[in-house]
Amino acid sequence: MPMDILEGLSLNLIYLLFPLALYLIYQTYIKNLDLKEKGWLLEVALFSSLYFCIKYGVRIGTIFPMVLFNIPLLVSYFKNRKFAQVIISIILIIYYNYALNINVWFLISEYLIYFIIYNYYKNVRKSCDFLITSFIGIKSFFISLEMFLFIRPEYTYISNLIEIFFIMSIYSSFTCLIFYVLLKGESSISLNNTFHELKKEKTLRNALFKMTHEIKNPIAVCKGYLDMLDYNDTEKTKKYIPIIKNEIERTITLMDDFLDCTKVQIDRNEIDLYLLLEDTIASVKPLLKKHKIKTNINIPDDEVYMMADYNRLKQVLVNVFKNSVEAQDENRKMILEIEAFCKDNIAYIKIKDNGIGIDNEDLNRIGEMFYTTKRKGSGLGVSLSREIIQLHGGNMMYSSKKDKGTTVTITLPTTA
Repeated sequence: MPMDILEGLSLNLIYLLFPLALYLIYQTYIKNLDLKEKGWLLEVALFSSLYFCIKYGVRIGTIFPMVLFNIPLLVSYFKNRKFAQVIISIILIIYYNYALNINVWFLISEYLIYFIIYNYYKNVRKSCDFLITSFIGIKSFFISLEMFLFIRPEYTYISNLIEIFFIMSIYSSFTCLIFYVLLKGESSISLNNTFHELKKEKTLRNALFKMTHEIKNPIAVCKGYLDMLDYNDTEKTKKYIPIIKNEIERTITLMDDFLDCTKVQIDRNEIDLYLLLEDTIASVKPLLKKHKIKTNINIPDDEVYMMADYNRLKQVLVNVFKNSVEAQDENRKMILEIEAFCKDNIAYIKIKDNGIGIDNEDLNRIGEMFYTTKRKGSGLGVSLSREIIQLHGGNMMYSSKKDKGTTVTITLPTTA
């Protein structure tokens, strides 16, 4: 009997988790290939999880696994997928009314409460734990009423309480486990994407070195013919000048091709800037933890929207955090202060560290391509970051004192 229960629980967990795991694998795949995500794939994963549970879910007790059907709904709320929220809610109301004979208005009130809690969570920017705990608490309350009023009114009070306790324990465990896998998977994808961007920067540097070599060849040819050029010898002049001209044109073509390949493109969408900042901090958290860096975070609870490229701005922030980590002073504990605020439709992001700092001479040249104080640096990170910020109509400023630390201030226009 215990083995049957364990097998049933395992199968139900697989039905819920398998489509979401495939979604995470696909996310990793498209990030590595720099492809654009198709917005409806998460909805497909959520509907698949729900379908597998309804169609093949193993029954344990009176209403298990029907209580698990709420987990895809909770994920849709967490990921802010409005279409999935509405459709899954309607499916569950119809299913519970048909299969368990629960009053439809009673069910509607339950799913309206989920919607109200979600909007509160979104507006005050509570943690993910708050959303999970709230949904589990609401489901516990309603499942208790449903058991006594609709599902098993003829059973004893103790018998119903035991089953409610068993069902909600499994529901809570499954919910926490699925969210753990989901959040860890997304964190890994985000970190992988970060290192992928850094790898692209290295590739760009190598491409620049190769480009330098390619340009050097025609310039060397031009110099050779110019050295041999004799203005008094018209025959040689007529022969050499077309060759020099062709080599110069080849150089210009090479440079134009390279510029077309390296031109920064931004894909603007409406984003919540503070949410982006929180997401980036979560992405680099393993890196900060590895280097034992303490963070003081001051980000308001409200929402600040702007038309921007989410991934490009995240790339900038990751580069700033990476530079702070690399500026760590071995003689003192690194403290990273992150502050964000909005004033007169301008968003300000300040990232301050107490690292080794930058002297005035280097500070004046920061952002120049190929200028760097790092042993293995390329000088391209800050330059590219500034270009991305400027394409968004913003600015990126550095202030620093040697052996005291550095402050990076990013300003971006918000949606009025």
